[in-house]
Amino acid sequence: MKMTVAQAMVRCLEAEGISVVFGLPGAAICPFYDALSRSSIRHILVRQEQNAAHAASGYARITNKPAVCIATSGPGALNLITGIATAYMDSIPLIVITGQVVRELLGRDVFQEADITGSCEPFVKHSYLVKDAASIPRIMKEAFHIASTGRKGPVLIDIPFDVQKETIPFSYPEQVQIRSYKPNTIGHPGQIKRVITALSKAKRPLICAGGGVFSADAQNSLVVFSNKTNIPIVTTMMGLSAVSPNDPHNLGMIGMHGCAGANRAMNSADIIMLIGARVGDRAIMSPMGLAQNTSIIHIDIDPAEIGKNIETDIPLVGDAKNILEELCEKSEKLHFESWYEPLRTKTHSSYPPYAGYIRPQYVIETLCAHCAPDAILCADVGQNQIWAARGFNIPNGRFLTSGGMGTMGYSIPAAYGAKLAAPDRQVIVVCGDGSFQMQMMELATLCANNIPVKIIIMNNGRLGMVRELQDNQYGGNKTAVFLDGNPNFVALAQSYGIPSVCVQTDTDVASAIDTMLSADGPYLLECTVSPSEPTL
Repeated sequence: MKMTVAQAMVRCLEAEGISVVFGLPGAAICPFYDALSRSSIRHILVRQEQNAAHAASGYARITNKPAVCIATSGPGALNLITGIATAYMDSIPLIVITGQVVRELLGRDVFQEADITGSCEPFVKHSYLVKDAASIPRIMKEAFHIASTGRKGPVLIDIPFDVQKETIPFSYPEQVQIRSYKPNTIGHPGQIKRVITALSKAKRPLICAGGGVFSADAQNSLVVFSNKTNIPIVTTMMGLSAVSPNDPHNLGMIGMHGCAGANRAMNSADIIMLIGARVGDRAIMSPMGLAQNTSIIHIDIDPAEIGKNIETDIPLVGDAKNILEELCEKSEKLHFESWYEPLRTKTHSSYPPYAGYIRPQYVIETLCAHCAPDAILCADVGQNQIWAARGFNIPNGRFLTSGGMGTMGYSIPAAYGAKLAAPDRQVIVVCGDGSFQMQMMELATLCANNIPVKIIIMNNGRLGMVRELQDNQYGGNKTAVFLDGNPNFVALAQSYGIPSVCVQTDTDVASAIDTMLSADGPYLLECTVSPSEPTL
């Protein structure tokens, strides 16, 4: 069967089970868009290309499968880079399709030409500049395989305008053969035996779960292993919600903004099992100091991560789900309650309310108490992220945020991507007034597609985390953090036809959240927060 390359690309997406894509077209990608319009695949038109990548990220994190974002050449493709880098840092599988100028003009700096494969090299697992039209079925098959196996991540396909219009015989490959790419998913038997022996001798073992638990779809395996062995769990911010906050083995989130009990557990454990965690500086302030006093077992699909940030005693490369299931099968019930029982209570500081402002901690507490037990909470970056992470208490919920890159403007597009992936689940955004204004154009996307995402803005009129940093480390010299000229957020939302309300006292929060959650479509709730509100 013969068809254009553009038509073949759409056929490939259909063969991979893609039903929704996110993008913004331009001339260099128009042949593909023409073919896409004649398929059953739903296209979500974003209002800025970066948000296509974030939306695909949210979709991929809920489905745990590659999601697709699309842009044209030049500035369209370049606008994707922050979203691609955000996905790369958090190991989210994306297929990024960009248009490119015709082959004979490559490298001549013609209109809307940019070397996007070169620009994205540090932020993708692999990239393709398609010059051979007949290779597109193989490339598409390889791209999905690479993105979704091993350590997951984004793969870029840059396709010139003229290639898209060529006619080729189409046949989609059933298998992928890449000699140089053979990720290991099965843990080495000898290393697994070492782990079992080490745990049997431990007095204060601890599991530290990171975002890799989600990538491996290992949440249930983690819980089963913890329950069988009686080993407590702490999580990084990216691992938050891998274990229910109500699980008696869950001691909470670690890190500079984590729970005191969880951090004490990290410092007092004699063995720590790191599972799918990079050991970043925000999670563990002094990883090398920790390693000197603690035996480290590091389980990760990516061998490059093991030993990179912390000295490891037992490295174990492989898929976390496979390894946990094998460990569970070979482990026995152990009794460690006496050491972690005093650390189990995840207490937070008490903040008394005061007139004219709302305590953000109370907003998160009330939201978690009133939303559905499987709701998805998508936090942006800044103080709002820490308030949301520390207060997250949704029994069977999911916590999404930008961890490794810390990208402001992530939450709304990621949230509507998540909502399209899970239409039956509540999806709520928590963001600051600064981060909201980096993505507020996406209110139009919510309205155009009637995506019922609920948005909470913590409005303190500041870039709050930077303001706090300047207070604490720069003698209170606050500069470039005042968000003067903020719009009327309620009026802005209403101009899009989105119901909205602003609350200024804690007594109004519960009823406002109930109204928001019961609304049929998108909704915006603005909470007035003190400009001097601390992160912790």
